Amino acid sequence: MAAFFCDSSAIVKRYVNETGSNFVEDLADVKNGNVILLARITQVEIAAAIARRLKGRSIATADAQKALATFQHDLTNSYFTVEITPLLSSRAMSLATKHALRGYDAVQLAAALEANDERIADELSPLTLVSADDELNTAAEAEGLSVENPNDYP
Repeated sequence: MAAFFCDSSAIVKRYVNETGSNFVEDLADVKNGNVILLARITQVEIAAAIARRLKGRSIATADAQKALATFQHDLTNSYFTVEITPLLSSRAMSLATKHALRGYDAVQLAAALEANDERIADELSPLTLVSADDELNTAAEAEGLSVENPNDYP
């Protein structure tokens, strides 16, 4: 069973059609048996991303409401959530300064590294970070994570 940690730029593609949506949909399809992990802050980032699309009129109100409702359902029923703890925040701070990352990107990376550390401690296969953010992907690779960019899969 493969494990994937999706940041906001990746998992949003499951709810809003854009480049890489099919790739993310395949990863998250329960029939494929993958484990999908998200940082707790991802729910805020997804709500913000959909709200900004609604404000910019690139998505209809009904579609935005459906996307948010579907995401909430999946968050509760399909995804594993990495909580943001003081220790994780401290690690994120170090990663932010080390790699000059934006704040939430540093938190996403810290959460992915924490989840990966737990998997390895439990003698499970390492996870893959899925992100459409090139700076985050570069930092993740420097930290030893495997990375997939959904934008590489049109």
